Amino acid sequence: MRSGPDLAALPPLREALAAEGLRADKRFGQHFLFDLNLCRKIARLAGDLDGATVVEVGPGPGGLTRALLEAGARVLAIEADARFIPILETLASTAPGRLTVVQADALAADEPALLRDSDLPQEALVVSNLPYNVGTALFVKWLTGTWRPAGMTLMFQKEVAQRIVGAPGSDAYGRLSVLAQAHCAVDLVLEAPARAFTPPPKVDSAVIRAAPLPEQPNGRVLAALETVTAAAFGQRRKMLRSSLRALGGEALCRSAGLRPDARAETIDNSGFLRLAQAWLERPA
Repeated sequence: MRSGPDLAALPPLREALAAEGLRADKRFGQHFLFDLNLCRKIARLAGDLDGATVVEVGPGPGGLTRALLEAGARVLAIEADARFIPILETLASTAPGRLTVVQADALAADEPALLRDSDLPQEALVVSNLPYNVGTALFVKWLTGTWRPAGMTLMFQKEVAQRIVGAPGSDAYGRLSVLAQAHCAVDLVLEAPARAFTPPPKVDSAVIRAAPLPEQPNGRVLAALETVTAAAFGQRRKMLRSSLRALGGEALCRSAGLRPDARAETIDNSGFLRLAQAWLERPA
């Protein structure tokens, strides 16, 4: 499945961009990763990709895409910026049948339909250097939507990555931590300094790996979890009896076996799941 010499013979990414007269567009949150060694490291962190199906969002000029193809993956690349489609189509020609390029807004994309139309299996990984301006929204979509990836290896702003893997009691711990960890085992696996990108962003980046848990709460509990975490972390410095007042306050906390004077940042994932279940079972 691995690539042949045509892929290796492609010009450097900087040259490909220069030939098209392209630069990063702030509207799309673009910061290009030209270091192919770093791209290859991200691909390796996603596991054995030989023969695997990978959805990549925001490939831009295709640095990470090259690394995924080198690793033997079949790639569905979703790119919103039409300027990069010709570069990506040239890349596709070097790996016949293994790269499908779709111009679309990934937030609105119907991944099952795109995979089906591309003759690719529904069980796919997501490996992406996500655009900063939509990264969190995309992650939540894949966590809670009807299509769930088989695994995710994603680059975010470092602060967002830290929030995803945040532990109770830490400054980074919050609603995103709880939602992510209710669905997946998450790890921060790589940090990338701002200088690794062109143009360099104002912050560093980091890669997280998310593996779906074998047993996940059902849809009703997960929907309730979104409700209780929104209330609890919406006023995170307040005691739960206050931040959850509209949902049942002290009585809700006691039903979940939690101290009403605790604060959201001290409650672990199992505690929030108990809160969600208690809210579902509250008296009419």
